[in-house]
Amino acid sequence: MVAHMSAIFTASIQNFVDKTQGNADLIVRKIALEMFSRVIMKSPVDTGRFRANWQVGIESIPGETLDAMDKSGGEALARVSEAVLSARAGQTITLVNNLAYARKLEYGYSKQAPAGMVRITLAEFGVVVAQAADEVRA
Repeated sequence: MVAHMSAIFTASIQNFVDKTQGNADLIVRKIALEMFSRVIMKSPVDTGRFRANWQVGIESIPGETLDAMDKSGGEALARVSEAVLSARAGQTITLVNNLAYARKLEYGYSKQAPAGMVRITLAEFGVVVAQAADEVRA
């Protein structure tokens, strides 16, 4: 009887751990995707090259630039979404834009985004986390 109860208890704990880890992974993905989407869509657009150059690295930092144009942000969002789907809780997920003028745009060079994109989105982090947690709980 004790061995049977122990096995049930162990299985219950393992089920809880598996479910919690799955929820943690889901929350991390939701947060990353929402934060990255906000940055991309706040990015100023002239030719679309800057918006197209947002890239995600998981446990790495992309170092290249892309020879692409994406005024709508749709291609960048699709690429970022695909990368984020493989992310797990505890991993480092990085969004970068390696164009030479990215820093200038973040610090007010563009009239379309005078306060930048990344800094504004970082200020929204708490709201994004709460929203993701609420969605997973529901």
